Amino acid sequence: MDLSIIIVNYNTRDLTLDCLQSVYDSRTAYRYEVILIDNHSSDGSVQAIAERYLQVTVIANDNNAGFAKANNQGMNIAKGRYILLLNSDTVVQPDTLHTMVSFMDSRPDVGASGCKIILPDGSLDKACKRGFPTPSASFYYAFGFSKLFPDRPRFNQYQLGYLDPDDSYPVDCLVGAFMMVRREVIDQVGGLDEDFFMYGEDIDWCYRIKEAGWGIYYNSDTYIVHYKGGSARRRPLKIVYEFHRAMVLFHRKHFRRKYNAVINGSVYAGIGLKFGLALLAGWIKPPRPAPAASEAAHDSKAGVKL
Repeated sequence: MDLSIIIVNYNTRDLTLDCLQSVYDSRTAYRYEVILIDNHSSDGSVQAIAERYLQVTVIANDNNAGFAKANNQGMNIAKGRYILLLNSDTVVQPDTLHTMVSFMDSRPDVGASGCKIILPDGSLDKACKRGFPTPSASFYYAFGFSKLFPDRPRFNQYQLGYLDPDDSYPVDCLVGAFMMVRREVIDQVGGLDEDFFMYGEDIDWCYRIKEAGWGIYYNSDTYIVHYKGGSARRRPLKIVYEFHRAMVLFHRKHFRRKYNAVINGSVYAGIGLKFGLALLAGWIKPPRPAPAASEAAHDSKAGVKL
């Protein structure tokens, strides 16, 4: 088996069916399998997927396992030389799988790769190629310096806005919506850290992969479309909390020992301030109508109950 595609689903039946159809419309000579982990959906996802796609291996959880744990469940039974994490709210192009597997075969030094990710409006999903959120990178990003000086590498360490998205190059980290990882890498560094429930696990994984000596690469030769639901319109407490908790977890795990107490304290204070401002912004905004089930499920990480 060349490729194992892992998709995590939570109440995103129609989006997931579209994602699966795009996978099976792929034009490739490589052999692949699809493993779908359902995080206890109530919208008939499991039945609809099982009826329409008999070839999909379905794991139906009886509770919300979280994004990292659900993907690890899939990895534990995957047979492919490569593992692809694929969000359920994405559509791959006919050439995507073939292009990416061919690339990985041609670059044995690359441990993980991602492709260009386009949002429905045609803009780039900037998370598809990133630098690590070091204290300086996070500061310049959080306080808007990256927007003020978009062509200056010093101020764009995180989103790498100074690099042309139509070129291909090594990066620090990719996004879990589409990440192809070599089997040997997973055997060496392990799967996703389940302490990260719905944010940060992809950055943490990339950090460990690079620490182990593997390259990480952004390949613009193909793309997928990422349908991010209503994240701009609905930010419940769970999303805000997990987003900022992931920042603390990542810094504590990878950076705390590299910086002094003053910098560490400043980082935690900055995260706390951003968390408070995010809560305040959510509190003063007028209530909005409840989104549809498929939209609500995609307010954050596909396949994670909010």
